Amino acid sequence: MGIVLNQSLKNTIITYIGFGIGAVNTIYLYPFFLGATFYGLTNYITSCANVIMPLFAIGMQNTLVKFYSQYETDKERSRFLSFTVLFPLLLIIPMLLIAFFFQDEILFFLSKKNAIVKDYLWLIPFIGLCMAYFEIFYAWLRVHMHSVFGNFIKEVGLRLFSLFLLIGVYFNWLTVEGFVYATAALYFLAFLITMLYAFSIQKPIFQFKLPDNTKGILTYTFYIILSGSVANLLLDGDKIMLNQYMLIDNIAYYSIATFIALVISVPSRAMHQIVYPITAKLMHENKHDELNNLYKKTSINLQVVGGFVMLGIFVNINMLYVIIPKEYSGGILVVFMIGLSKYFDLILGNNNAIIFNTKYYRAVLFLGVFLVVVAVGLNMIFIPMYGIMGSAFATLLSITLYSLAKLMFVVKRLHLYPFTKQTLHSIVITAAIFLLFYFWEFPFNPIIAIGLKSVLVTVLYVYINYKFRISMEINQVIDNVLKKLKLMK
Repeated sequence: MGIVLNQSLKNTIITYIGFGIGAVNTIYLYPFFLGATFYGLTNYITSCANVIMPLFAIGMQNTLVKFYSQYETDKERSRFLSFTVLFPLLLIIPMLLIAFFFQDEILFFLSKKNAIVKDYLWLIPFIGLCMAYFEIFYAWLRVHMHSVFGNFIKEVGLRLFSLFLLIGVYFNWLTVEGFVYATAALYFLAFLITMLYAFSIQKPIFQFKLPDNTKGILTYTFYIILSGSVANLLLDGDKIMLNQYMLIDNIAYYSIATFIALVISVPSRAMHQIVYPITAKLMHENKHDELNNLYKKTSINLQVVGGFVMLGIFVNINMLYVIIPKEYSGGILVVFMIGLSKYFDLILGNNNAIIFNTKYYRAVLFLGVFLVVVAVGLNMIFIPMYGIMGSAFATLLSITLYSLAKLMFVVKRLHLYPFTKQTLHSIVITAAIFLLFYFWEFPFNPIIAIGLKSVLVTVLYVYINYKFRISMEINQVIDNVLKKLKLMK
């Protein structure tokens, strides 16, 4: 776990810095500087782009990670890298042509509730294309164990430059309409920088020749397209559905709540950047015991860290919404519902990496497609009835069912088990501290109250987890810190 813990820690720190900047943008700058309409519009465009991104990438970001280590010579690897970069164009070009010919029908369908969407719709495929190639070149870096740079661009760079753009809106250097176009330019810049850095790590020698095992690659790629589409639809499909039933302002209200809840999944996102290729390698070498050990370690480590983040959000959520414009306050229950779904997905460790590197991944992916259909149906039922809370409930139910299905599949088919007795202990500790702190508030300024309660929760949570040795790896990190501070021999 040495390189995993090292790069995961760096990725976690970078990701939380990014989420810190994102929090300033999401909770304060977007609502006050853009207003609900253009905030909702920006989120809708990026959410749609994220949903179509797997189709544009054709799953090559995951395919690259899975198959790269199986090629033994530089020539074979170079041919394979060329294939992952060039092959998506064979699908992207026809898709864009089809969209062009049916643009009137697409415009009518997507803008029938919110006419403002019509003028910016072409930005969706542009951003989706930039996202797709960013992910491909990010995967290029990950297989060479250079995950930190791409993570920095994705988590910090985009949000930092968005902050600068928002400041530009505040000082009237940029209009709110111009902000939407500038956001698209940011995604293009992120893709371009990542591509150039990937080329500096391994200089490309493009070859117009199919790699070995092309049939296996294409078969895997087809299912990964389904996988990516399922994951992104479960993540952003709710915002797309909201546009069909409610004023676009509601996407802004919903986005703040989901952003807060998504902070819980940051440790998982950071660890998976480096765990995924290691999982692929262990499975390729058929090292079952080592894989099972890694599965358990990622599960409990993510549970402890993610549980701490969830706890910090849940016990402070009421005070947090005091500093947000009043019209956004209806999203508190959304935070709880989305947050719980992310926590459950978090404690499954590297479950996804295991599934996508087995011959059994197809069945789970088709199940995922079925659950997306269920999610869309649930949104169609609950959004008209309960608004954004109905969408959150539909998302909670869909993600939980999908996570349970993936867990049972890995347990039954592969005989790998993520949970130990520490899993239950961690849940009990998290629930007890939540009950202890949620029902009272300090009568101070909200920011001071949040800070003070967070300090108390942190001290108690870390102490109890350390005392009961919930995670040996995290205890080791704490011991190392204490030794450096000369508080422990």
